[in-house]
Amino acid sequence: MRPFAHFRTITRHKWLVLKHCFRVGLYWQGLTHDLSKYSPVEFWTGARYYQGNRSPNEVERLEKGYSAAWLHHKGRNKHHLEYWIDYSPTGDHRICGMKMPARYLAEMFCDRVAASKIYRGAAYRDRDPYDYYMHARDHCILHPDTRAGLEAMLTVLKDEGEDAAFAFVRREILHKER
Repeated sequence: MRPFAHFRTITRHKWLVLKHCFRVGLYWQGLTHDLSKYSPVEFWTGARYYQGNRSPNEVERLEKGYSAAWLHHKGRNKHHLEYWIDYSPTGDHRICGMKMPARYLAEMFCDRVAASKIYRGAAYRDRDPYDYYMHARDHCILHPDTRAGLEAMLTVLKDEGEDAAFAFVRREILHKER
């Protein structure tokens, strides 16, 4: 059980997301990002399965076959693509991704960048969030517009760097919602 190490990791992550969200103008989302990680079901799971280089939810999932902490987290945080999975409104009752509002899509980008920085540490490169996404891309259930937006942001980050990526988010992703 490593509650202090886990607290330090999630707080560092939350601080990075806050800084990234502020860079794109998402002040309230930066302040309130991932508050559910401090709830008992998420916090104590994280403390129990803490390893420091990957999500404790992955370890809980390997042990139990599911992650109660993840199920709790994704159901309360709209910046996760899994929050937006539902039955198709067209009547065929298939599971599909709903279109994410731009502000949550931008927060998801900020979250992915921050998570890569936390887990990769000094080895972090701007292409890491892109590579991580591409590794799981075919397993993600996303609305086509959400997928296009996320991939565009990750590609700008990979090819042009952080300053260009955050400018792109403000100009091309968030500006369209306003």
